Amino acid sequence: LFLATLTYDTLRFEYEDFPETKEPVWILGRKYSVFTEKEEILLDVTSRLWFTYRKNFPAIGGTGPTSDTGWGCMLRCGQMIFAQALVCRHLGRDWRWIKGKRQMDNYFSVLNAFIDKKDSYYSIHQIAQMGVGEGKSIGQWYGPNTVAQVLKKLATFDTWSSLAVHIAMDNTVVMEEIRRLCQSNFSCAGAAAFPAVESDLLYNGYPEEAGVRDRLSLWKPLVLLIPLRLGLTEINEAYIETLKHCFMMPQSLGVIGGKPNSAHYFIGYVGEELIYLDPHTTQPAVEPNESGCLPDESFHCQHPPCRMSIAELDPSIAVGFFCNTEEDFNDWCQQIKKLSLVRGALPMFELVERQPSHFSNPDVLNLTP
Repeated sequence: LFLATLTYDTLRFEYEDFPETKEPVWILGRKYSVFTEKEEILLDVTSRLWFTYRKNFPAIGGTGPTSDTGWGCMLRCGQMIFAQALVCRHLGRDWRWIKGKRQMDNYFSVLNAFIDKKDSYYSIHQIAQMGVGEGKSIGQWYGPNTVAQVLKKLATFDTWSSLAVHIAMDNTVVMEEIRRLCQSNFSCAGAAAFPAVESDLLYNGYPEEAGVRDRLSLWKPLVLLIPLRLGLTEINEAYIETLKHCFMMPQSLGVIGGKPNSAHYFIGYVGEELIYLDPHTTQPAVEPNESGCLPDESFHCQHPPCRMSIAELDPSIAVGFFCNTEEDFNDWCQQIKKLSLVRGALPMFELVERQPSHFSNPDVLNLTP
């Protein structure tokens, strides 16, 4: 029995099992066979944190909306791609959620960072209010780039995860910038960026010793988000092969994007179809129960995931990658370089060692701003 949920943009039941195909199924860097690993595929999908519209949460900003139905889908997709980074960071890519099984404390710490209340690091409240600084009023629709910029700002307060978040603009990933960001001196950066660590920033009850431990390491785990436009009104077919390869990399966090005005979180593909989690279901906001435990079943999609043709994808997307160590980042760079040699695959972005001179110095051409 599969639970089907109506999505507001299609209003038809569209959950079905995977097609019987020899094509491999790729989910966030893992390869599966439909014939022999169907259970494993569904378990992997179910284990991703699934964030949907919610209703009856505390008013945003005290007087704002108490539901994000109709406007929060890209914010929810931003939460999902970022939650995947936190899962990789604190639980590992191999971690699985099993219904009814007692989960470790780190799992609840990750989940708590996204709960719909004003003091969770990455709550809809924080994203919506931080978006005001990006020119978006509360309740306004976001694009992939806006949500990426907002999450980057919010991550600076998350001392438990201590992530380096880099957003590569102008279709260019500059390796030198990323290395500088990830190798930033922890003891100095820690003191300056987190003056309030002792008291109010640890409002999610995170362990304080985690921050101390991480300051001794020399590489901050990297969340790399690359906003892209892969065509004018529809995706240029020349990018499809490259896009598929992004889901094959072990560093993959997936892609946020969707169809026009309807955002999805894409976690993989099979054949010519993308596999995604859909936020367009309204669930009641969740409160901790009497014992202080958070009921978490509604944060896991327990039916087969949705699929859509890659050709239907809106060309405006953001691709995400997570590099826990410097080795992961070097390996990612090697894979991207190899990808540029694949026939029929147009690179979606450029990987360069340093910032091209025309970026860093606008006066070279005597351009007055």
